[in-house]
Amino acid sequence: MAGSVYDFDVKTPQGNTESLAAYRGKVLLVVNVASACGYTPQYAGLEALYRTYRDRGFVVLGFPCNQFGGQEPGSADEIASFCSTRYDVTFPLFAKIDVNGSHAHPFYEYLKSERPGALGSKSIKWNFTKFLVNGRGEVVSRHGSSTTPAELDAVVAAQLDSVPSR
Repeated sequence: MAGSVYDFDVKTPQGNTESLAAYRGKVLLVVNVASACGYTPQYAGLEALYRTYRDRGFVVLGFPCNQFGGQEPGSADEIASFCSTRYDVTFPLFAKIDVNGSHAHPFYEYLKSERPGALGSKSIKWNFTKFLVNGRGEVVSRHGSSTTPAELDAVVAAQLDSVPSR
């Protein structure tokens, strides 16, 4: 089993491989996103949180997922266009992935094992589940879909305050 989020590679929307080690030392909010979900307006809050703290070393990482009600059916280009034109998203978005089941991405398997959900459940219940990762690559908390980005402001700020100076 991996020791931190930095041990994983993910795919960009263009199909290139990117190591999460590129985010070493940053506080991360990892979110499975979708364009046609009741929680889709959270894109605006995620972008606001990102813009507030990005200069302090905070990054939102968006992972489109079509496993919940088929709410992310689009291609990589369609997803990027939707996020850009509708919500002015500038935080990194990655290739569409599965977060549950036999084809779940190993990165999400790791996140779920580090921070199980309610009653120890490892499965992701819906889109816009959020994992907060500290500057050492450790998963420190998990937040369900109904937790808004604004509700995470204080915990993000606290993690940023605990990151050693660069």
